[in-house]
Order: sequence, then structure tokens, then C-alpha cells
Amino acid sequence: MAEPLATPAAASPMQAALDLGTNSFHLVVARFDDAGRFQVVAREKETVRLGSGGGDMKELSTEAMDRGVASLDRMRQIAESHDAPLTAVATSAVREASNSAEFLARCREEAGASPSVIHGSEEARLIHLGALAAVPMADKRHLVIDIGGGSTEFIIGEGQQALLLRSLKLGAIRLTDRFFVDGAGTEAVNRCRTHVRAMIAQVAQDVDRLGFDIAVGCSGTIETVIAVALGLKGLERPDQLANTAVSASDIRHATEAIVAASTDHKVALGVDPKRADLITAGAVLLNEIVARLGVDELTFSDYALREGLLCDFQRTPGVELDHLSDLRRSSVLGMAARYEEDLSHAQRITAMALELYDETTHLHGRRNNARGLLEAASLLHNVGLFVSHSSHHKHSYYLIRHSEALAGFRMDEIELIAQVARYHRKSAPKDKHPEFVALSDTEQQLVRVLAGILRIAIALDRTRSGSVLAVRTESPSPDKLIIWVHTSPNTDLSLELYTARLRSRLLGKALGVDVRVDQHIVDAPAATKS
Repeated sequence: MAEPLATPAAASPMQAALDLGTNSFHLVVARFDDAGRFQVVAREKETVRLGSGGGDMKELSTEAMDRGVASLDRMRQIAESHDAPLTAVATSAVREASNSAEFLARCREEAGASPSVIHGSEEARLIHLGALAAVPMADKRHLVIDIGGGSTEFIIGEGQQALLLRSLKLGAIRLTDRFFVDGAGTEAVNRCRTHVRAMIAQVAQDVDRLGFDIAVGCSGTIETVIAVALGLKGLERPDQLANTAVSASDIRHATEAIVAASTDHKVALGVDPKRADLITAGAVLLNEIVARLGVDELTFSDYALREGLLCDFQRTPGVELDHLSDLRRSSVLGMAARYEEDLSHAQRITAMALELYDETTHLHGRRNNARGLLEAASLLHNVGLFVSHSSHHKHSYYLIRHSEALAGFRMDEIELIAQVARYHRKSAPKDKHPEFVALSDTEQQLVRVLAGILRIAIALDRTRSGSVLAVRTESPSPDKLIIWVHTSPNTDLSLELYTARLRSRLLGKALGVDVRVDQHIVDAPAATKS
């Protein structure tokens, strides 16, 4: 049987998580105990202003990339000083930029770190995990709001399950660049409010439909507005605002004070000078969200995306994180069920592909995360038939690559899954295919191997009869691989064998072996797949 989709287990009791946000970079370093609980030992934050633009953040400026790479290098050094492996994720500014590949390459070459770009829905999922770890709300239906520089995330959750994950292109930097470049006059504020109301209309309907018992806010913008609200009430700001709650009326009054204040007065209200030019847009955005979504009281969570990353690999070292495996598997199966006409066919193919993967580990030497990518690609390889039979492998690539339904996967992992599915038939990967060329040499080889395995597995259920009991291999010499296809007696496997032999070339070339596919007839029930 197929194992759950897996990610590599944490190998160190120390872990570092870094959020490369549009406005700020946030690092948290934590120590894990034997029970998988973590204790934060260090935090760092730098205002980087990586993204800019009133609409889509189409390009990262050279200066912004310089700041980002320099900050990332410092964050990496801090993580290394704690012997903490660094996991870094980039959000809206990088995922929207046309030159994101250039920035990521500079991160690898100049800062010695490799951030992963995540979808908005994945960003929301991780924020939800972080907030759950900070605010006692798992026993209530809850709304979580996170306002960033480039995007705002909305989550409705019940227990640890997310019922709604939304990410909108609304953020403090984006709105400032669009409405407040020339100041925060009444007309500009009104135009900003109208824009926000239009953008959140659909989310508001979804929230109205689902309802919530408690509302929680994350991020520096929300923290700042809450601090201003406390100050206006004559209350001293505590050292930590975690789990501090303010009313919708408090937020409205704080927003009015922020909008009316000059830059110097904003600082006097308690706004960080580095955030003073953005807080008007952020406060207007928060106030409109609170008003439209019917939030009576908002509780602040000092945990967000970076702590969500820690929660995501919260485990005893060496032990697989079950909830992530379940999440990945359920999201893949959900997408497959939506688009795949014959899910049992896809599941048979997946089982054979994973058997063949396991049987050839002595040749490709891959680890568990590659196995999980193969499992996802195998289950989803035919989703393109939903669009059209003609060139459906290309449609599969598009649907997978642009899906936000695959929770728990990074964008680079989704790209690899999509490419393996794209090459399950027709042309092998070629240098003229731009998406394939954009991969690293290691990733290109991975796609060749996994797509080669998938092609043979698909061939072995060519008639959709489910006649194959098991797939085993033999390597009589270093340059030869025999794939033995186990069947019951009197099984006609001629079409499957013919097709598999035709489709074995990609795998053979990728592994550097001659591949032969033969039938092995077995009588004993013990030979069936377990």
C-alpha cells in the first residue's frame, strides 16, 4: 500500500524559521524537546521593504534585492550561531515578481540560503498554525486575520482544521503605494476604503456563511493599531501584547487618530518610525475588515507565519510529522477526486509507481520527499483530461501548477509535481521546454527519473484491468534492470508489456541502464501487494 506523503523529519533539536515578508523579514529560532514542543530562544526582525507597487508587485528593484539578500545573509548567520537549520519562505512580493528567479538565485549564491516561495493559501495555512499555538481558541470556531505588506490572509478554523483559507492582494505597502503617495487626505482615505470594501466582499460573504466565535489578528500592522488603541484609552502598553483584546470601537478610534496624525504625531502615538509611512493604509484596511466582517473584539496573536513553520515540523527528531502527511495526502486526493474520472485507475498506477520507486532506490538514491512528489504526480497525472484529451498532459501541468488546493506543499514542490505529471506521456523533457530548463540540474534529473517511473506504471494498467499483483526488479549487472511484473496464471498482459517496453526509454536513460520488462506468473497469494 502507498505510504502517506512525507516530508523530511527534523534532524536537529534547534530549528530556525524565517518569513521573507513584503515589508519585513522575521526570524525565530527555537529549541525542540523530546516531546516535539518548542521554546523560542531568539527573534530577529528587519524592515527590508522587499516589495512595492499599488497593483501587482511585478518586479523587485535591484536595491530591494540588495537589501533582501543582505538581510537574509545576516539571518542565516544568526541561525548558524545557534546550530539551527534554517527554513525560509517568501510570500507575496517574491511570488508576484517577474524576476523572482533572479532574487532566489542571489539568495543561494550570495547569502547561502534557499527560500521557498509559497502560495497565498499555504501562507494562510501556516499563519493559522502559528496563531493556534499562541491563542487558546482551538475549542471555538475562529477567524484569523493577518495583514502584511503585500497581502492579507483570512482563515476560518475549527479545532486544527481550516474551513476557509483566503489570501487577497491587500497590504500596507500595496495600499500606500496606490492611495497615499501624495498624502492621506480625506479623498485618498475614502478611495482606499472603497477599494478595500470591494476587494473583501467575497471573503466577507464566506465569513458570514461560516460564522466565528472569536477573532484573532496577527502582524505588525495589527499590533501597532492595538498599541495605539491602548494608548488612546490611557492604558500603559504591556511588554508583550500577546492575547491582548480590543473592541471594534477601539480600532475605529485608533484608525481615526492615525489618519489625522502627522508623521511625528504618529510616532508620538506609539507607531514605530519605520512603519509610520505605512500605518495609515494598514489601519484603514484593518478597520474596514473589522467593520465588514462583524468583528466585535479582536485578540492579538504574537505568533504568525514563522511560528507556523515551527509548528509544521514540530516533532521528535527522526519521527515523521503525521498531520502534515495527512494534510498533503488529503489535499492531493481532494484535487484528484475533483478532476479524475477514474480515481481507482490513478490509485493503482500510484501503487505501482511507488513500488517501482522503492525497487530502484539503489539506482536513483532518492529520499522520502521525492517519493511523496511521485505519489502526488501519479494521483494527479490525468487531471488535464478535465480540460481536453488532446495534450491533456500539458493541461495537467497547468492545473497542478496553478492550483492553490495543494496544501502543505511549497511552490517549488508543486512545480516538480506538475512537471512529472506533464511528462507522463508524449515528449520527454527537452532543452526547448522553458519550464524544464528553469529547473536546476538536480531537479531536472529528478523529473526524468520520476516521470520515467510514472510512464511505466501507467503502461502496466493500460487496459485498466488491475491485473498486476506486484512490481519487482532485478539488476543482473550494473547496466541492466529487469522489471518483473507479477500476475496470476492465465493473465493476458500482452498490451501492458508492449506499452511498458515502449515507454521504458526515459527511465533507462535517466538511470543509465538498459530496461527490460517481463511477466512473472505467481501462484501463491503471498505474492500479492501488501
